Amino acid sequence: MKIIPRILIFVLGVFNLVIGLGFLLQPAKLGAAFFLSPVGSQGLATLRADFTGFFIGASMFALYGAWKMRADALLVPIVMLGLALMGRLVSLAFDGMAPTALAPMVVETVMLAILFFGYRVFQPARPSA
Repeated sequence: MKIIPRILIFVLGVFNLVIGLGFLLQPAKLGAAFFLSPVGSQGLATLRADFTGFFIGASMFALYGAWKMRADALLVPIVMLGLALMGRLVSLAFDGMAPTALAPMVVETVMLAILFFGYRVFQPARPSA
């Protein structure tokens, strides 16, 4: 039973790692894919720092959690993606629905579901009383 969440979380981790490396190596190109436009060298630095940190940070904990089957490690990407999804919901409330708003929310929701599945499956067995 544990092989399925391990594979799914591994794929999720690699996906986020690739995005994070994209922001590190080609911030303007990845920024445009995320509807962001950097202003000058400081804007590029911000994309490199913040987005690389977010995606690679979440990726590393997801990959570690999948590799070692550690539920606690999955809490980091769960919190990070949960906050990102919350930000999108707040944006919908304040800014309205853009035609492109739904796709990233669906991706984040699916990733959260996978991570919660892994968190549940990787929980250590509790001793019976």
